[in-house]
Amino acid sequence: MANSTNPGLDVDGAVQAEVFVLWLDDATPRLTGPCGAEPWYLEIGAQQDPLDVVAAATRRVVGEPVVVHSTSWRTDRGGVVLSFVAVIDAAVVRSLAAIPVERRDLARSGATTAPESIAYQQVLEHGLRHLAWLVQDDELVAERLSGGWSAVLAGYLPEPFRNLH
Repeated sequence: MANSTNPGLDVDGAVQAEVFVLWLDDATPRLTGPCGAEPWYLEIGAQQDPLDVVAAATRRVVGEPVVVHSTSWRTDRGGVVLSFVAVIDAAVVRSLAAIPVERRDLARSGATTAPESIAYQQVLEHGLRHLAWLVQDDELVAERLSGGWSAVLAGYLPEPFRNLH
């Protein structure tokens, strides 16, 4: 998509959504989805809203989402990858493979460079820290993730942004 008034906003190439479908099993977040217990990738068309695509696909394939939120982006997989956390209610979980989410250290960048490598578990850790911030800052998200999720997210350092080291 060309933008002659602001060429810094031009985006040519693939845009994908990386979706982490999560549900809460007692006090343990679990990762699931149509690709098993790993991220789910969706292509985003040039005229599509990524949030709408992720919410609709989650609803259609997995079940009604409680919260869908974009938590980060990076260049990878031949284009731009937008990471999303899609929280679903345990009641809508179908017989999809799931694994417990384990804590991870975050990927660290340089002051002006991206990290050399980023594992999906690190992206998920960042996503959960972002949700921990949202439950403190966004009334709707706090309401939707009240109860068990609030208790789980209290164990994560809330981070909307992070200083570069």
